[in-house]
Amino acid sequence: MFEMLVPKLRVNTVFDIPLEELYIKGYRGIITDLDNTLVGAKAPLATPELLLWFEKVKQFGFKLIIVSNNNMNRVSRFATPLNIGFVHQARKPSNAPFRKAMKQMELSPEQTIVVGDQMLTDVYGGNRLGLHTVLVLPISVKDEGIGTRINRRIEQIALTRLRKQGLWHEHEEEKLK
Repeated sequence: MFEMLVPKLRVNTVFDIPLEELYIKGYRGIITDLDNTLVGAKAPLATPELLLWFEKVKQFGFKLIIVSNNNMNRVSRFATPLNIGFVHQARKPSNAPFRKAMKQMELSPEQTIVVGDQMLTDVYGGNRLGLHTVLVLPISVKDEGIGTRINRRIEQIALTRLRKQGLWHEHEEEKLK
């Protein structure tokens, strides 16, 4: 069970994702979380740096979709002006939103990357379907809702267990699998 919480890759931010390497490996689509993955939980718009990253993603040839547990208003306000597809109120880690996103991108699990800041929703959900999971550090935890704060506490318990099992190494260079 705990192994399903281990991402294939850990990076500090989305800007650290090796897009070219992943594209060469055959990945063609990115399912990304919104809050604390792309922007802070209360940030309404993309930063200039994030807009450049979106352009880079498109230039490499990736399809991109946002899958968020947040409500329609929040996700639509962010994604619609950028012409990015989205799935709102996703109820991650349920399989359904990931499958819906892959269907919209017309991609298979073997071609799809999931990027997020939570092990219990993004990583677990992606790993269950065999997607390439990437865990980023949360942008800001001060504005998170109660559900996310509970998840973060559970993640700390899981991390303790993963470290004891030798499945989580703090300072080891993560390699693409």
